[in-house]
Amino acid sequence: MGERDSSVAAVIVLAAGSGTRMKSCTSKLLHPLCGKPLLSWALGAAEGVAPQNLVVVIGHLREQVEAHLNEIAPHVLTAVQETQDGTGHAVRCAMEVLEGITGDIVVTYGDVPMLTADTLRRLVNTHRQRSNAMTIMTSILDNPTGYGRILRAGDEITGVVEERDADDAQKAIKETNAGIYVFDADLLREGLAHLSPDNDQHQLYLTDVVGYACSHGHRVGAYLEKDHWQTEGINDRTQLAAMSKEVNHRIVHGWMLEGVTVIDPATTWIEAGVSIEPDVVLWPGTILAGATSIAAGAVIGPDTRLTDVEVGRGAHVVRSEATLAVIGDEANVGPYSYLRPGTTLGESGKIGAYVETKNAQIGPTAKVPHLTYCGDAVIGAGTNVGAGTIFANYDSKAKHVTTVGSNAFIGSHSVLVAPLTIGDDSFVAAGSALTGDVGEGELAVARGRQRNIPGWVQAFRQRARNKKSSPPQPTVNNPSDEQTPSAAPSSTTASPKE
Repeated sequence: MGERDSSVAAVIVLAAGSGTRMKSCTSKLLHPLCGKPLLSWALGAAEGVAPQNLVVVIGHLREQVEAHLNEIAPHVLTAVQETQDGTGHAVRCAMEVLEGITGDIVVTYGDVPMLTADTLRRLVNTHRQRSNAMTIMTSILDNPTGYGRILRAGDEITGVVEERDADDAQKAIKETNAGIYVFDADLLREGLAHLSPDNDQHQLYLTDVVGYACSHGHRVGAYLEKDHWQTEGINDRTQLAAMSKEVNHRIVHGWMLEGVTVIDPATTWIEAGVSIEPDVVLWPGTILAGATSIAAGAVIGPDTRLTDVEVGRGAHVVRSEATLAVIGDEANVGPYSYLRPGTTLGESGKIGAYVETKNAQIGPTAKVPHLTYCGDAVIGAGTNVGAGTIFANYDSKAKHVTTVGSNAFIGSHSVLVAPLTIGDDSFVAAGSALTGDVGEGELAVARGRQRNIPGWVQAFRQRARNKKSSPPQPTVNNPSDEQTPSAAPSSTTASPKE
């Protein structure tokens, strides 16, 4: 069914836990997974059921979580759980924000990133089709250790027993509680009011609402999710790594089905916000991050990372790193190039080996092929920048721009001291250090005049031979004394016998 059919009164996302096993000063909910924080994945799924109200329960490191919410979802309501006294207590805090609400309420978690909007919609629709007062998402696990077990009477749930309270027969049950629910708002409100901390952890458990509902004649049903990854939470970094691998596997597999060639899926990482057209080829060791977009026919890698980069049709990028850059159609980058933010490479242009660019606009068919730093530059179409050229853009206080016209030629090992303008069709002689502008069609030479000295090498070698064959000179006591080579040693000079 569509999104309108699954609209609910509210979604409550529980995100107040301390996440101590992450051992981090960053909230667990803000740790990234394939380009998005865990909480962002959870909110994306929650939005899929078009909630009239979306409440996030926050607690530990809540300032960090609130800042993230204000940035990505300012419409979200927050409820503060001052002390972490169980899931039932957390939902109580949320219901205070939703006072008087009626209808269906979904409860989910901020650390279950693989849960999808489609799955939540199926959960809601199952809840309504079966006229349940409460529906629990369940999962069947080969190893259910650590999870609450589902107790059934036919297609109805009669209880949820935590593992520490389960007997041997109950521990053998493989259907587990995923901790994701749909409630009728009135039942939820009544059940929360009757929760008791009478348990070994002295907390209020949301699962105890099941017992309240059953004892008062309400129907409690199940929605079985066969994809167990969608019900998995993240508690530590090993689990985060395992889930990152699985999410990336699914992303890469999806792009291959869309016509992208991935030579080695195991070493290719593609974040969730990336866009790729058909007939792109990704070689091993490729990482595509942020809002990167790759046009048809481009070839990326091997060993390349692109973050927020736009790559044109038929472009090639090999063994390079780029961030916030634009690479034009049929352009070539690499190997070992570093494109920093603000770099724009025009159609059929080239940024070659060991070139670093920053805030550089390089025109169509222009080339910066080798061993160059090109910062704060505007380079016209068809211009060639020779190997070892330095765009000296910083004067220790401010950055300045060098503008090079079209079809210019910059000789190897030149230094262009900004601010500087070099005209169209001009030449700069190799080894020049320019501090002044160059007009259109001019040749600029800024280096010392070459001087050749005939016979210098022979004379130099002869002096070296003479020095090697000369006897050692006597040591003098006072460097200011004028002595001839035949002068006697001073009284402080040791004799050979000593």
